[in-house]
Amino acid sequence: MTHEYEFSRSGPDAEQTFAALADRVVDGLLARDPVSATWLGDHRFDDRLPDLSDEGAEESLRLVEQALEAVDQEDDTALGLTSAVDLEILRAALLRERLALDTLREHTWNPLVANPGTALHLLLAREFAPTADRLRSLAGRLSEVPDALATARQTLGEMPRVHVETAIGQFHGTRALVVSQLEDELENEPPLRSEVEPPRRAALAALDEHIAWLEGRLETAGRDPRLGAEAFAAKLWAVHDAETSPDEVLASAEADLVRLEGEIARAAAAYLGVAEPPPDDAGEVVRRALSAVADGGPVDDSSVLALCERAFVTTTSFVREHDLVTVLDDPVEIVEMPEIHRGVAVAYCDPPGPLETTSLPTFFAVSPTPREWDEARVRSFYREYNARMLHNLTVHEAMPGHVLQLAHSRRLTTPTRVRSAFWSGVFAEGWAVYAEELMVDRGYDGGEGERAALALRLMQLKMQLRMTINAILDVRVHTRGMTEDEAMRLMQLRGHQEEGEAVGKWRRALLTSTQLSTYYVGYVAVRDLVGDLRLLHPDWSDRELHDSVLAHGSPAPRHLRTLLGL
Repeated sequence: MTHEYEFSRSGPDAEQTFAALADRVVDGLLARDPVSATWLGDHRFDDRLPDLSDEGAEESLRLVEQALEAVDQEDDTALGLTSAVDLEILRAALLRERLALDTLREHTWNPLVANPGTALHLLLAREFAPTADRLRSLAGRLSEVPDALATARQTLGEMPRVHVETAIGQFHGTRALVVSQLEDELENEPPLRSEVEPPRRAALAALDEHIAWLEGRLETAGRDPRLGAEAFAAKLWAVHDAETSPDEVLASAEADLVRLEGEIARAAAAYLGVAEPPPDDAGEVVRRALSAVADGGPVDDSSVLALCERAFVTTTSFVREHDLVTVLDDPVEIVEMPEIHRGVAVAYCDPPGPLETTSLPTFFAVSPTPREWDEARVRSFYREYNARMLHNLTVHEAMPGHVLQLAHSRRLTTPTRVRSAFWSGVFAEGWAVYAEELMVDRGYDGGEGERAALALRLMQLKMQLRMTINAILDVRVHTRGMTEDEAMRLMQLRGHQEEGEAVGKWRRALLTSTQLSTYYVGYVAVRDLVGDLRLLHPDWSDRELHDSVLAHGSPAPRHLRTLLGL
């Protein structure tokens, strides 16, 4: 059934008219995507799953097209700076949605899209409402799982094998969540069991049926996971909200890779106390230095959480003592990462949604290794994520990276919800990578002296190598036909990555597109923006400069430049 969405202009004042339009558009998009609404902190649709049928996608596309028509009628010259920027952010978000619905259409070939695990986990992970209310919403979502998975089986066509393999594992994780994590919640709310059990049993049966269906299609799953040059270029522009082509990203990243190889070779020589090696011998010197750092900072499942807790204390103290940026006192909990999220990275930042009205902590989640990993894989993982690297990751994920940046972002008040609903991952990741470099440039040593500072510089440069190679992989895999052998050589020989890290990254490059380049594109944009702001305000301190950068929420860097007058 066709719906006409009311996005027409109303009211005499341009600012009020735009604010009203923006609210209607945001409301319409969140109603069509209730899982994103929950993640953002809007809980009006917590009992629903998105409609991923062809009809549902067409309905969403009509909403987007009508919203775009209304947005294009707005006169940005009549708006103040804040609203004019939000208008552009809203237009970019709608163009991104149109591309996803009309061109990419992942729900027709990517079986990961239909997994209800995130929709359920979001209702259990945070106490944004009383347990009973969240369980009632969960029962609503569970009741929709059978039809949602049946729709997915009807809609999915040819699928890539790597996506089917991954989906099977993740659907098993969702099943475990419904069995065990939900049971823990029900034990605390016995009266709710009678409401939750019937949809729970039906959902488990549907999950079992769907897993069996995926397993039956694994051998014939032959779709190429690569996006292709045209679609990748369109998605890169839409996701990054930046006028940067794949060719430009690739050329810049490959040039920076050469520069970083020289920098890490000099840092390795300094750490080992040897002369700077000639280019032909640099790789061996770097490998020796990285191995020595790993040997000197052993980590295992029993120590990883405590090491990150200590790193959070020392990084926070350093930021305060050196007055790098205003440290806010929002609650942060350092927690053990849920089992369903383990095995990709050792840590991540999980903030409350930007639209959340309840006061909730930010989680700095730290991961022991998955139970099924053998000893060799665990050892490789913790050589990559050794004790020195945990400091660098704590900088990125927590202080002064994601945790602090998002705390600043939550303090922004604007006339619309646009900047909160459509925050930029490019800016968030770019700031976090910039923060890594800032800390070692200012002499961060983890409280352990000069040699530790050299080791931390090595880890920071290794992460910059990884970030830069991520962008190269992203473009070359999806537009240049890069092979697994070529990718593994690049990551292991030039990026000095452990084999397990490289294998996981290869799969991630196939499973995603444009996300791996987010870190590099964001870092370059934030680095250049901060440099230009220093030239404009040479008398500003680090704190004044960085507070200014963080004072506008989390817009894409091109919009932040406008807001800062650059």
